[in-house]
Amino acid sequence: MNTRQKIESRIRRKVLILDGATGTELQSRGMPYGVSPEIYSVKNRDAIKSVHRGYLDAGADIIYACTFGANRFKLGQYGITDVCGMNRDLAAMAREVAGRKGLVAGDIGPTGRFVEPFGDLGFEDAVACYREQARGLLEGGVDLFVIETMIDIQETRAALIAIREMADVFAIVTMTYDDTGRTLNGTDPLSALITLQSLGANAVGCNCSAGPAEMIPLIARMKPLARVPLVAKPNAGLPRLKEGKTSFDMGPREFAGFARAFVEAGANLLGGCCGTTAEHIRALKESCTGLRPSPAQSGSISALSSHARSLVLDRAAPLTIIGERINPTGKKDLQHELLTGTYSLVGSYARDQVRHGAAVLDVNVGMPGIEEKSILRHAVQKLTLTTDAPLCIDTSRVDAMETALRIYPGRALINSISGEGKSIEERLRIAAFYGSMVILLPIAGSSLPRTSPERRKIIEEIYAKAREYGFTKDDIVVDALTMAVSADGQAALETLKTISWCSSSFGSHTVVGLSNVSFGLPERKWVNASFLAMAIASGLTCAIANPESDELMSVKRAADVLAGKDRDASGFIDHFRKSPDQAPSGPAADIPKSIEERISLAILEGDRDLVPALVDQALGSGMKARTLVDVVMVPAIQKVGELYERKTYFLPQLIASAETMKRGFERLEPRLKEEGTASGNRGRVLLATVKGDIHDIGKNIVGLMLENNGFEVVDIGKDVPPETIIHAAREHQVDIVGLSALMTTTMLGMEDTMRLMRESGLTSELLVGGAVVTSEFAESIGAGYARDGVEAVRVAHRLVEKRRSGKR
Repeated sequence: MNTRQKIESRIRRKVLILDGATGTELQSRGMPYGVSPEIYSVKNRDAIKSVHRGYLDAGADIIYACTFGANRFKLGQYGITDVCGMNRDLAAMAREVAGRKGLVAGDIGPTGRFVEPFGDLGFEDAVACYREQARGLLEGGVDLFVIETMIDIQETRAALIAIREMADVFAIVTMTYDDTGRTLNGTDPLSALITLQSLGANAVGCNCSAGPAEMIPLIARMKPLARVPLVAKPNAGLPRLKEGKTSFDMGPREFAGFARAFVEAGANLLGGCCGTTAEHIRALKESCTGLRPSPAQSGSISALSSHARSLVLDRAAPLTIIGERINPTGKKDLQHELLTGTYSLVGSYARDQVRHGAAVLDVNVGMPGIEEKSILRHAVQKLTLTTDAPLCIDTSRVDAMETALRIYPGRALINSISGEGKSIEERLRIAAFYGSMVILLPIAGSSLPRTSPERRKIIEEIYAKAREYGFTKDDIVVDALTMAVSADGQAALETLKTISWCSSSFGSHTVVGLSNVSFGLPERKWVNASFLAMAIASGLTCAIANPESDELMSVKRAADVLAGKDRDASGFIDHFRKSPDQAPSGPAADIPKSIEERISLAILEGDRDLVPALVDQALGSGMKARTLVDVVMVPAIQKVGELYERKTYFLPQLIASAETMKRGFERLEPRLKEEGTASGNRGRVLLATVKGDIHDIGKNIVGLMLENNGFEVVDIGKDVPPETIIHAAREHQVDIVGLSALMTTTMLGMEDTMRLMRESGLTSELLVGGAVVTSEFAESIGAGYARDGVEAVRVAHRLVEKRRSGKR
């Protein structure tokens, strides 16, 4: 057996114990706050070896090399260019200490930047960054990899792909979830699990941000859908400021007391994150003695995912509608947009279909004269930012399919793979690598199979080939092949026979392209709806259809009830008991007529491309720029904030809307100056990430939201010493100093800054936030606290009002 297989074998027999925190342990051995743990460890080898040795002696089966931040973007902040060499060196130190006593994991953390389409870091740049780090770790002798503390599913995918393209090694992936059960970027545990285990992660779970009690429910949610072992690495409670040091409030015995609950919830690997010590791991090891983990279920799972939603296909559940409208065939406006590289209609079609009941969106951009590979990639990115519905990638081109799957931050459905041509093996290889589900199309040779027996034969042949690439029947959806009854009166019956066979005998999900059946007939909607009802009764799982057809969707809902797929008719009743003005609901349920409504909608939907032209149109109609800002744009961005706080919107939508607002405001600035109304004067805020912390995602989002709400923002960057912050605050005469910290090892910089502010007589208010910062910590240093950009706006208003009123 190779190392990966040996690890898998050990996990089946026992709960594997992972190590605990590294940064806080190094601080206890003399590392000053604000110093890179990786650089410190290279210069103080005995210190990091002592940390590793302590965890091994405490009973850890796996220790993490001190390489969490050893990627080119973080090390580059300190002038280090030999990324591979540093990772090799740090891994070799862990390897030397571990010897035969334990396994060494190469630790890979976030870059501190969002990856496209959520941010400015190119996807392939992220893959190259992680490939470089992984190469050094392999050279240093690691046994496995761990990708941890991730908040961006796209960055997580980039790291996992980099590893998989280099070596066949065991890879653990853990993400960080807040108290709403989602990552900062809006990903929930089930979506992450489906995406990552399909992409090839060998174990999935969560670490950091939460204590044991908060993390156990996350593991329990994942277990029913997990096809890989689950991992939990919680913090030792909450961070507190005690005698000038950051400490955590949960001792070893209390921490270890959660071990049984974790194992019963489904965890197979347990360790500790922030605040945990060798004593926490020792106690955890003792508590796990004799506990047998629940093994991961074998096989696959019929599930799709986006960055923020998962969908499990179930033949006993209501029919899944795959929206068909994102297809340029017969749509001149969409054809024109795609040829000119704009995607407003793509986003509009997506939103409309989801509002009307589509659970998945088919995306097809194929037409003459188009660069399909590039356009499909951009369409997928646009849809990722527009909707959380999973996507069905619909293309006949292998290169376009691979490009779309590589950039898509979820588990997609491929439409389709047939028995035609030589591309079947290449398409299956690509689909298997990215872990996609696939639609099998029973076509082979030059003629279409007209009868159900012909189709069954081809289906079995394609599936036999798919099995060679690891696919199971849970990974496939069979297209029962719908043909026009106007040309063949038996066509619909043959399709129904194929659906019935797939459902009852072959054991697979099914799909039909619904509108094909009525081609050439008048009043096609009635033929489509009737055929759909018959197909549902035959066991149909999915239909590619137009969900904006009221007749079709009404028949679909009724057929679900009659086929026993809508328990207690709950879905049917819920839909039809709503008054006409309640359904469909959403930001754009009503088509806006006025230019003001259209601008507001563009901000709500984050349509960056559309808003400049709309602003020009509004100005051309005689609207005052200040009126446009105060009456239309600011209320729209405030509505976005409300949707974000209700978790209707997540960070991608918040950023898209904020950037749309910014683009509109930039368009208005010259006119505002002409009108003499350019300054809103809501207050001036200085923003910085504290010394030693080079993560600035949260700070940048806060800055964007403050600017959109009329504040003047002075951003002085990341890794900023307290003295520099004080100097800049005086120079710019700011009302508020806003500080961010992601790591427990750097949050002490906030206390130092506050102390220096008061000692120097600076009267600005202090506002703090970040992943590790709590309201209790903020209160202990006399600062205001905001958990995110939306709350920061509200708190900033309050702090400015307090300052200007003279209250302290």
